[in-house]
Amino acid sequence: METTLADWTEQEQAVARDAFERAYSRAVAGLIAAIQLQANQLSGADQVWQLHDFLSIQRHVIEGRFDFRYDGLLFTFASLMKEGLLQPEELQGLDAEKLGKITAMARF
Repeated sequence: METTLADWTEQEQAVARDAFERAYSRAVAGLIAAIQLQANQLSGADQVWQLHDFLSIQRHVIEGRFDFRYDGLLFTFASLMKEGLLQPEELQGLDAEKLGKITAMARF
């Protein structure tokens, strides 16, 4: 199921990059909203440090989730679809086999 750059046409590379960036933007927007909510409720040092810890964890999660390497991109897209950060129609332009694999993996 592993793919390499050679397995992706130029069109597929462009579709993949665009879909990846859209999902990343959604994840960051969600993080910003969560931060703003928490920041508005800060009332002491303990809550500041909790916000710091939250940010550290989220940075680790986002950096791990958003890995644009072709050999794992089908898994990445499936995970992003499962999490609601990517919609199947945003992957239109990928070949049917890749779309089928992503859709199947997103179900689990």
